[in-house]
Amino acid sequence: MRVSVERKVTYFEKPGKEHTEETLKIALAAAKERGIDTILVSSTTGYTAEKAVEIFGKEVKMVVVTHATGYREKGVQMMPDETRAKLNKAGAKVVTCTDVLTGAVGAGVGRQRPTKSEPQEGRLPWIVPPPNIIVANTLRMFSQGVKVCPEIAMMAVDSNAIPSGKKVVAVAGSHAGADTAMVLDAAESSRIRDVKLHEILCKPL
Repeated sequence: MRVSVERKVTYFEKPGKEHTEETLKIALAAAKERGIDTILVSSTTGYTAEKAVEIFGKEVKMVVVTHATGYREKGVQMMPDETRAKLNKAGAKVVTCTDVLTGAVGAGVGRQRPTKSEPQEGRLPWIVPPPNIIVANTLRMFSQGVKVCPEIAMMAVDSNAIPSGKKVVAVAGSHAGADTAMVLDAAESSRIRDVKLHEILCKPL
C-alpha cells in the first residue's frame, strides 16, 4: 500500500508578474496530472486571466475571480467591462463578490479610521483586527498568493461558480500577475474550516 507521494514544488527567487506564464503552465500540468477539471484564476485587471485563456485553451474549465467593487477606490471595479465580456466569450466564468479575507465589514472595521469628530469612548478601537484579517495575515506568512488561493476558492463557492467540496487548482500572485499555484478543496467562506490546502505547486521564496 502506497503511503507517500513525492512531487515537485517550484520556488521563485522573488515574487513578481514575470512568473505568470510559468505559473499558469505549472497549474495546467498539475490539473491534468491529478484529473482536476477546473482552475481558479485570481485576476484584478484581466492580465492574468487573458494569459490563462491563451495557455489553458479548452483543456480545463476556468473560473476568474476578481476583487470586489470598491476594493481600492470607492465605487470602482478594477476589471473593465470589455475585459470581462472578452473572458466570458472565451469560455471563462468571471465572478465578483466580496473579498472574504481582506474585504467586507470586518476589514472595514479593522482598517477604516473613524473620523476625528466622532467621540471614541466605548467604541471598538479601529486597530483591533477581525478574525478574517488574522487568517489573511497568517497565510501571508507563506506568501501573498498563498493567502489569495483559498480566498478566491471561497469566493467562487460563495458566488455559486463551483460546488462546495470541489478539488481545484487555484492561481494567484503578488499584487500583479501570477506566481503561486495550489491544489485545494474549496468551500463556502461560512465553512472556512472545510477548505483543505493540499499542495503548494509553486510560490515565491
